[in-house]
Amino acid sequence: MSSQLLESTINILQNEFLKSVYETALMIGISFSLSLIFGLALGFVLYLTSGKTFFERTISLNKTVSAFINIIRSIPFIILVVFSLPLTFILVGTKIGPIAASVPLSIAAIVFFARLVESALKEVDAGVIEAAIATGASHALIIRNVLLVEAAPAIVRGITITFINLIGCSAMAGMVGGGGIGNLAIQYGYYRYETGVMIFTIVVLVVIVQLAQLTGDRIAKLLTH
Repeated sequence: MSSQLLESTINILQNEFLKSVYETALMIGISFSLSLIFGLALGFVLYLTSGKTFFERTISLNKTVSAFINIIRSIPFIILVVFSLPLTFILVGTKIGPIAASVPLSIAAIVFFARLVESALKEVDAGVIEAAIATGASHALIIRNVLLVEAAPAIVRGITITFINLIGCSAMAGMVGGGGIGNLAIQYGYYRYETGVMIFTIVVLVVIVQLAQLTGDRIAKLLTH
């Protein structure tokens, strides 16, 4: 019986695993790229508009952006997937598949990473910023050569956390038509009692997370000065 189960597991993985990996890579690739761009921008907006150091009279903008991010982060991801279906259909023309799943994934990742960027920037020593301002450096120069440089290790750690979080969310997205490794585990490992498939997908996800964490830690260490 065990040999039959093993053979069944191998057949399923041969037929479905590469497709699932592709779907997961597509979901995470799109959402991760968008989160780095827009999450970084939103994080800087939150930080730069939070006081009088850089831009005065921007507290209302800060509160608006902060409230929007808090609202999105308050919604459980599985509910966000369902709630964003109309927007998903407008943007990509379908409500199922990895590209469709990347819409709620991107929304969740952007606001999540924005908060991490804001926290990283707030950790920068205020004395360093004041010294740069005292020398007459422009805001653009301070942002580029002081804030980004000083906050780089923490931002890299935030990027790592965001990537790992996306892996977990992509598995949930697979349950509602997104496909991917999570869908493979649920459809075969859970519904069809193919325990071997479930174990194999768990091992793959653990390896991916460990590699991502080790890579992120290594880069953050290199940027620490």
